Amino acid sequence: LPAVVLAAQPPQYFVDESKLPFDALDGATAYYGVHARAGYRIEVPDDWNGSLVVWAHGFRGAGLELTVDNHPLRDLLIPQGYAWAASSYDRNDYDIASGVKSTLALIQRFNGIAGKPEQILMTGASMGGHITGVLIEQYPQLFDGALPICGVMGDYALFDFFLDFSLAGQQLGTGSSEYPVDPVVYVTSTVPAIKSHLEAFTGGWPVVLNQTGMDFKNLVELRSGGDRPNFDEAWAFWNSPFVSFPGGSGPGNFLFDAGVGDGTVPRAPGNAADNIGVVYQFDDDPELSDDEEMLNRDIFRIAAAPQTRRKQGLAQVPTISGDIAVPVLTLHNLGDLFVPVLNQVEYNRRVFEQGKSDLLVQRAIRGVGHCEFTPLEFATAFGELAAWVEFGVKPAGDDFSDPEEVAADDFGCQFTDFTQYPDGSGHLPGLTTPCP
Repeated sequence: LPAVVLAAQPPQYFVDESKLPFDALDGATAYYGVHARAGYRIEVPDDWNGSLVVWAHGFRGAGLELTVDNHPLRDLLIPQGYAWAASSYDRNDYDIASGVKSTLALIQRFNGIAGKPEQILMTGASMGGHITGVLIEQYPQLFDGALPICGVMGDYALFDFFLDFSLAGQQLGTGSSEYPVDPVVYVTSTVPAIKSHLEAFTGGWPVVLNQTGMDFKNLVELRSGGDRPNFDEAWAFWNSPFVSFPGGSGPGNFLFDAGVGDGTVPRAPGNAADNIGVVYQFDDDPELSDDEEMLNRDIFRIAAAPQTRRKQGLAQVPTISGDIAVPVLTLHNLGDLFVPVLNQVEYNRRVFEQGKSDLLVQRAIRGVGHCEFTPLEFATAFGELAAWVEFGVKPAGDDFSDPEEVAADDFGCQFTDFTQYPDGSGHLPGLTTPCP
């Protein structure tokens, strides 16, 4: 008899409904519950201005409990008459389709509670930025503007960056490279060998490097968005014992741990990362040195599985084309190496190729954290997006299309708030490059 193959049971995601209630701000009403298998929170001011601000949260790991945030700007939104809504999504993991579908269901739920809004502004952070980018392209008639912050606006480019870091680190640090790696061997043997071969002396990693180590650092800067201020601090921070990858091997291995795995993502069986055709360099000179030639010749190459990058609506990891129809304002930390500014460079290119640059404003913020924005930076961006949507007043921004602009000493100075707030919400002290 032929073997019977049973499909694996889907994860049993759940919402703890006891965690959904929240207290409304003065002059507003709170709503919460479960809709379309996702938890939600909604807050509507008594003097609602007819505008809804939707929040898309970031990556929550692969746990089974689904949780929902309040909008981080609610203290600003409610007094100004804006309603807001947020969803847990109906699944965790890096599942963009779940975030998109759950957000659409959330808006329908809002319509049933408060009535159809006159205007919808989409906001989201990190993975929520990816969800925001997909939503405004695939449902352009639904939204009036968008504010994706620290967003994965380059979709697969993020996976490729993690691959670049892992493979180049292996090749330069050990003389060979492979993907996927054996997680145990990689963490216990390969990564310590990489560090020891790239540091100038024992204990020098990540700050005091030998020439090969400096080559690797420069390669990472170029592959993560190009020469720019605040990268030295970012390199020291993201390779320090102060940060660790969720579920990773421990402090000090954040970027190495990001390259562990087999390259698969939800809804997309097969490796999703790719470095075919990538030219690895240690500087901006297009002519390759002997060492660069050797690296490009010997580094392991892997192509993404064909089915992972097909542009099929919400299939696999949905791509962002740059074909926007509403005003979009983005914020990104120059020193973010979890979701690096490569995403803004790539998004800028895609929007330009679609002929839609007049609808995009991007702002570089000096800071090394992921989504490390001060209340003033975030609130100012929202206020200026709202004015752009309402009155057609396009705000100022930074130019991510010109590598020389990005590398300039004053890049990121115009919109960075250097205030250290009493609640600790300012940029990490000592890790933000001062402006000239």
